[in-house]
Amino acid sequence: MPRLLAAALTCLAAALLAVGTAFGAVALLNASPEQPNVPLVHFPQQGADDSVDGEASPDDSAGGSSPATDEE
Repeated sequence: MPRLLAAALTCLAAALLAVGTAFGAVALLNASPEQPNVPLVHFPQQGADDSVDGEASPDDSAGGSSPATDEE
C-alpha cells in the first residue's frame, strides 16, 4: 500500500508540475512586447499610382515598341 500511495503522489506531483510549467510558459509569452508588423520588402503598387509625379514607367522609357505590337 505505501508503494501505491507513493506512486499516486508522484503522479499527482508530476501533473501539478506540468500544469504549472504550462501556465508559466503562457505567462512568459503574454509578457513579451508585441512585435511591429512592418514588412521587410516593399513591392511597387500596380495601377494608377505608377506615374503620379509625371515620370515615365520603365516600360515607356525602353525606347522600342512592345513585342506584342511588332509585326515581322
